[in-house]
Amino acid sequence: MSKQYPGGIISKTAPVPSGPYSNSTAPGIWTLEQQAAYAKQGQWPTQGNVNPSAFIENLFQSWLYTGNGGTQTITNGIDLSTQGGMVWIKNRDTGNNHILQHTPGYGFNSNTTTSYQTLSAVPSAWTTTGFTNTYGGGENNSSNEKYVSWTFRKQPKFFDVVTFSGTGSAQSIAHNLGAVPGCIIVKRLNASGFDWIVYHRSIGNNNRLLLNDSVPSGSGTSFWNDTTPTSTVFTVGSNVNVNASGGTYVAYLFAHDAGGFGLTGTDNVISCGSYTGTGSNPNSITLGYEPQWILLKKSSDTANWYIFDNMRGMPVGSADAYLFANSSDAESSTDAISPTATGFDVVATTGAFNQSGQSYIYIAIRRGPMAVPTLGTSVYENTAYTGNGASERKIGSSVLTDLLLLSNTNANADGWSIYAQYIFDRLRGQNLSLQTSLATSETTGWTTYFNLDMNTGWDTGNTTDQGYLNKSISTYVSNVFRRAPSFMDVVCYTGTGSATTQTHNLTVVPEMMIVKRRSSAGSDWWVYNANLGNTKALRFTTESAFTLLNIWNNTTPTSSVFTIGADSAVNGSSSTYVNYLFASLPGVSKVGSYTGTGATQVINCGFTSGARFVLIKRSDSTGDWYVWNSASGIVAGNDPYILLNSAAAEVTGTDYIDTASSGFEISSTAPAAINANGGTFIFLAIA
Repeated sequence: MSKQYPGGIISKTAPVPSGPYSNSTAPGIWTLEQQAAYAKQGQWPTQGNVNPSAFIENLFQSWLYTGNGGTQTITNGIDLSTQGGMVWIKNRDTGNNHILQHTPGYGFNSNTTTSYQTLSAVPSAWTTTGFTNTYGGGENNSSNEKYVSWTFRKQPKFFDVVTFSGTGSAQSIAHNLGAVPGCIIVKRLNASGFDWIVYHRSIGNNNRLLLNDSVPSGSGTSFWNDTTPTSTVFTVGSNVNVNASGGTYVAYLFAHDAGGFGLTGTDNVISCGSYTGTGSNPNSITLGYEPQWILLKKSSDTANWYIFDNMRGMPVGSADAYLFANSSDAESSTDAISPTATGFDVVATTGAFNQSGQSYIYIAIRRGPMAVPTLGTSVYENTAYTGNGASERKIGSSVLTDLLLLSNTNANADGWSIYAQYIFDRLRGQNLSLQTSLATSETTGWTTYFNLDMNTGWDTGNTTDQGYLNKSISTYVSNVFRRAPSFMDVVCYTGTGSATTQTHNLTVVPEMMIVKRRSSAGSDWWVYNANLGNTKALRFTTESAFTLLNIWNNTTPTSSVFTIGADSAVNGSSSTYVNYLFASLPGVSKVGSYTGTGATQVINCGFTSGARFVLIKRSDSTGDWYVWNSASGIVAGNDPYILLNSAAAEVTGTDYIDTASSGFEISSTAPAAINANGGTFIFLAIA
């Protein structure tokens, strides 16, 4: 069965079920409501039944890699060979030119006026999952140098590439964007010395910007012929940069808030907008989603084209990595913008970003993934390793590291006695850590010890002092979590001092929230759990649940917001916080509770291959925060565990939980803190 909808095709070969989500008006056809409801219940795999084009993760990727001087295949999951698109590459370490290509083997530079030509320093082949470099040049693959690639796949309502021949007089060019373009970038292909001409909806059809230059918006009817583009055509005037007789050209078209994506086909994934500078922090820009990539230009005055993305670093409250589209300069950083759940805050007050009364334009792309995961292995991975003292040791992961819980499992033996478990996350930035056993504020200075600057894991930094993350006598466990709808989200916010709500992107009601004050010492970790209700909270201590009005304001979170009371622990005026949100996702994760029996009992999480991560806390009485993971061992015998609330090393030689295909088993040998008869316990388990 299939049904057309704006984001693609819904397909389902199994019988359509009856019940609350059945389609009584058209038996045998899955409604959009059915699809959304059943996908969120995990009863059939989203990715296998919805056109992948409905999700931004299949259309755009910021991919980081280190050059190897030879052949290197970049597997970013984007189908370029059958769908087409554009690849944009920049050397981050040195002053090499940008490389843009829409045909394998050819390329040109956004920072120069060169023609489109055969180049060795460009991807030589496109694949169904990315592209291949076969040359070791500085612009795309020099040995041991760092690069970023931005891959845009052609897709209606997101991005299109059009080539055309110039006529010397105004003409309309057909396109397949399926929406009115918000931005168009035109470049002559067959001759050098011609600028990159930019149309942006915010500056109008009689103005232009130059991608290869920092000049402000300039007027001229010869560029767009004073004609606004439509959903089927755009118009070029007689200017030789866009339409000379005998010239050949390419146009890159970007949509603006056109919908067409997500489970309902109504979500936006790209916005071409503008704002006016205020000179104050923050200047909040609303997109309706959290961005992962931003191209930003002051349009009313001279300024560079800034490129930000969350893979190189676009954290909340610290410096953002940037490159200039109009310059070959190496990467630098400044604290300019901070992503929010609904857009971004311009936090800089300088002229390049937020000068009072000045105009700014941007292109923003939504953060992924948008698809609901169906496998725990796609959003959680654990790795045990033994330190070797080496610099830049990579701890690989097939799961993108949005959140890392790192445990030194023999902490007391080697000086970790006051640290124990570290937490890092991409949204706060790789220079900052938190410790679960401490009420201190986040610590800085991790740039040389910890590197999150990659798509496939993390590494131990570029210093020979590896006393924290890779000490030669230590053993460690890396627990990597990825943000994903219906599974886990991360929100950074600033307190107001009075009860308020904060937006999140979990897309379902959070069942567990873990909040930590970032900016002040003496602030505990506070935990919400749906099984305890909105009047109670736990801390990362041995204490039982508290009844507190001013933590969650006696208000249950919703699928779009969570509520915090006036207590400074979660909402002090001008203090900064982070919230880690989790939900139950069938077959992937389970936030639950159970009653202790004192005897062996199986905790059914709805899994089929058992739990790989288990967190347990007794809520009605004292008890530690126990964590088990399959890298250390969740087996039929002894199962090592660590305690989130303690700086102690991993405990071995106990058999408190065991394997069970549906989740995990509580052993009869477990202490009262895990299985007291009549006691109540909360847990988080991941398949």
